[in-house]
Amino acid sequence: QVQLVESGGGSVQAGGSLRLSCAASGFTYGEYAMAWFRQAPGKEREGVATIYTGSSYIYYADSVKGRFTITQDNDKNTVYLQMNSLKPEDTAMYYCAASGVVASLDARLYRYWGQGTQVTVSS
Repeated sequence: QVQLVESGGGSVQAGGSLRLSCAASGFTYGEYAMAWFRQAPGKEREGVATIYTGSSYIYYADSVKGRFTITQDNDKNTVYLQMNSLKPEDTAMYYCAASGVVASLDARLYRYWGQGTQVTVSS
C-alpha cells in the first residue's frame, strides 16, 4: 500500500522560508518520480517541482525557479521541498505525489497523492 505523508507546512511572513517533507512507503523508492504540487482556493492544481528518485533529474516550474529546491534522502525514502523567499502568492495547500511513469509537472500522470500540508505566506 503506497503512502505519502507530508509535513512541514505552516505560516510565515513574505521573504521567509519553510521546508516541506514527504515520507514515502509501499513502493520501490528508486523507481518512481516524486513531485510537489500546490493548489490555492479557486485555482487549478499547479506542479511546482519534480525529481526522479532513481537519478538526478529535477525540474521546476518557472514560478519557483531560484527560490525552491527539491531534494531527496534515499535512505529515508523522503523528498523535501525547501522554499525560500516566499511570496504571498505561494500560499496554497501543497501536495506530494508519486508516479511510476515519468517525472513531470502534469498532475494527470501521478497516481499516488498525500493528504496535503498548508502553506500560508503573509505580506
